[in-house]
Amino acid sequence: MTRTLALVLSVLFPVTSLAADATQSGEPAFVQPAGDSDLSEFLWTNRPVVVFADTDADPRFQQQIDILMKGEAEMLERDVVVLTDTDPSARSALRTKLRPRGFQLVLIGKDGGVKLRKPFPWSIRELSRSIDKFPLREREIRERRGLN
Repeated sequence: MTRTLALVLSVLFPVTSLAADATQSGEPAFVQPAGDSDLSEFLWTNRPVVVFADTDADPRFQQQIDILMKGEAEMLERDVVVLTDTDPSARSALRTKLRPRGFQLVLIGKDGGVKLRKPFPWSIRELSRSIDKFPLREREIRERRGLN
């Protein structure tokens, strides 16, 4: 087994179990292929983080997925769902709408608007800080603390 294939499999196996758990609970899986996803599916319920690459062998893609998987708890707390698209030839709806070039991380707000684009991997800390500055997220935090 090649090193790249081993790394891809190590990333995919946790995703498979997460997808099964999410399907049973009725919630979207934390990391899922973008496929024919439409951002309207996530309006007002999730903050999609879309990770694009020209191939799943891109080291930046692998690094970003690894970072996100390690920070899953922090991201789930912020209602994040991760969508991946590593096939430019498929011309998915998300790829057509967001027009990435090579690797790109795109953070979408619950309102469906693009909040952030990065051409390199971002840490959980950077993503969390950005999300926590959104007015809707600030309101969510206040409501959870009972400070309406």
